Amino acid sequence: MNLGKPIATGNTAKIYLYKNQIIKVFHEYLPDTESSYEAYKQNFAYSCGLAVPKVLNVTKIDRKQAIVMEYIEGRTLGDLFLKNKQAEYYMNIAIDVQQKVHTLIVDSFEPMSEKLCRQIESVQSLDKRKKAFLLNKLESITYTNRLCHGDFHLFNLIMANNQEVTIIDWVDSSSGDIRADIYRTYLLYSQLSTELADLYLRLYCEKSGLFMDEILQWAPIIAGARLSENVSSEKPERLMDIINHYCP
Repeated sequence: MNLGKPIATGNTAKIYLYKNQIIKVFHEYLPDTESSYEAYKQNFAYSCGLAVPKVLNVTKIDRKQAIVMEYIEGRTLGDLFLKNKQAEYYMNIAIDVQQKVHTLIVDSFEPMSEKLCRQIESVQSLDKRKKAFLLNKLESITYTNRLCHGDFHLFNLIMANNQEVTIIDWVDSSSGDIRADIYRTYLLYSQLSTELADLYLRLYCEKSGLFMDEILQWAPIIAGARLSENVSSEKPERLMDIINHYCP
């Protein structure tokens, strides 16, 4: 099946626009359940009333797992921000959407704590002492399991012509602490700009009533887990600096 050239490529899949539908074709090395589980999570978010692309089919294309979903026409808030430079305006919109996600209690997803443990344990550059510190800190934090997107940022939000904002890319969603999800977003923004990351954290705290210290307690844990992802745009040294700042 000739889908043409992908419109985007990520760590887990290639994305195609084909006959006015989005087709997400997963890389071959992933578990056989990857597509069905991601579709399940996206369907859950959709059923809760969140603006999420509707899943149309879970199938295989050229023996590769694939999800077929509706195409949402519009531009990402990230693209709009880069064009218009109205950081606070677009950040407020994004935070309002993220707060809707964070109101939902969910127990049927993989617990965030299990995923973080698995990621931290797999990082070869972390010695036993640092791993023990991070895992003990993770175990000590109490919270209510809520829906966490796991990769929430301006470029995963599409604004349509009617101004509705749709959330895409649910592969990393889990059941966990919204404060960890907030820090994860902060960490992603800080790759691009410290000022943008600080603006996000300040606005989220103002809107939610959370304290920055509550969110920043997750810093070494999320940084340690991110080391396992081996993302080309991320500097391992930066993540190690965050861990070392908190690790005695």
